Amino acid sequence: MDAYLLDWANLLLRWLHVITAIAWVGSSFYFVWLDNHLIKPKSPDLLEKGVDGALWAVHGGGFYNPQKYMMAPRKIHTELHWFYWESYSTWLSGFGLFTVLYLWNAGTFLVDKSIFEWTPFAAGAAALGFLAGFWLIYDGICRTLGQRENGDTVVGVAVALVVVAASWAACQLFAGRAAFLLVGAMIATAMSANVFFWIIPGQRTVVADMMAGRPADPIHGKRGKQRSVHNTYFTLPVLVAMLSNHYGWLYQGRWNWLVLVVMMVAGALIRHFFVARHKAHVKGVQPPWGYAAAGTAAILALVVALAPKPTAAVAADAPVPTRAEVKAVIDQRCVLCHNAQVQQKNVSLHTPELIKQHALAIYQQATVTKLMPLNNATQITDAERALLKRWYEAGAP
Repeated sequence: MDAYLLDWANLLLRWLHVITAIAWVGSSFYFVWLDNHLIKPKSPDLLEKGVDGALWAVHGGGFYNPQKYMMAPRKIHTELHWFYWESYSTWLSGFGLFTVLYLWNAGTFLVDKSIFEWTPFAAGAAALGFLAGFWLIYDGICRTLGQRENGDTVVGVAVALVVVAASWAACQLFAGRAAFLLVGAMIATAMSANVFFWIIPGQRTVVADMMAGRPADPIHGKRGKQRSVHNTYFTLPVLVAMLSNHYGWLYQGRWNWLVLVVMMVAGALIRHFFVARHKAHVKGVQPPWGYAAAGTAAILALVVALAPKPTAAVAADAPVPTRAEVKAVIDQRCVLCHNAQVQQKNVSLHTPELIKQHALAIYQQATVTKLMPLNNATQITDAERALLKRWYEAGAP
């Protein structure tokens, strides 16, 4: 029953996380698009009101006319809408999912003894340290280097180096699947912390000054814009790190940390193309296709580099493994988590009939993607994987 309820918690938290993440990323992308499409008005009445940029748009059968004030407007005539619960809900649901799936089962999901042998408690504590530590380092970089001349470039390079170092360290300490997700989670934590510690407090200060009739300090808008721009570049790297746990060939290799870095760089380059394209559209110049091409080329290079190597041909007279031989491997390597009492993913493999029933899943999980046994906790050998492969390809007799 505990495993059943844990699966429900996993499902519902994952569902909530996806819903809130769509809302957050959608609003973030929209406001970046909006900001880069605003045109400085020439109308005297808009300039007098302090409007710095405006545009016209049509959607859903209606026309919209957003206007942006670089400083606080003199008066807000209707309800003021805030955009922060999308961020907070995404982080809270994501952390809940991380707790249920990874921290609660740290010995299974975080620890791979063939990579680094330590206790589940230590691994869980280190994982939390990654989340908090990256935010502190990133925030310190922004505070100390962000105000310099060419500060945005310096900050970008420094943060990129920290992400590369964290990716390498995570892959030396944690199971590959967990390492990829953890790097995504630490960046996502910084994104939500940007909203919580910088963007929303600055906006509240501006609103309070406006309501009190005090002049608003433009530094709050500049800081908020800086962190918001960082968040939009973080988005695609975070998403690919989060999605990677479905694809074992991404995180299982010796150079898995480099694979993660290349995928995140590709995402950042492609995102930069879209951000710059918005600006190019307003200025009437050609979009910077080079960034999109570079990101795409990086992904294609990985496609080639990670392509499965040809396996040695099996001799024509090689005997087909018997069901008894297959069952011996399954009993030793798989039944621990797939039996009458423990049915991970509702799969049981403790009888010959069940092995035959789940032959395709065994083939896919143990020989093609090599996702199972999880983190190779039962130390299945390459020879045993090859045996299962020959058995299935012979028709799973």
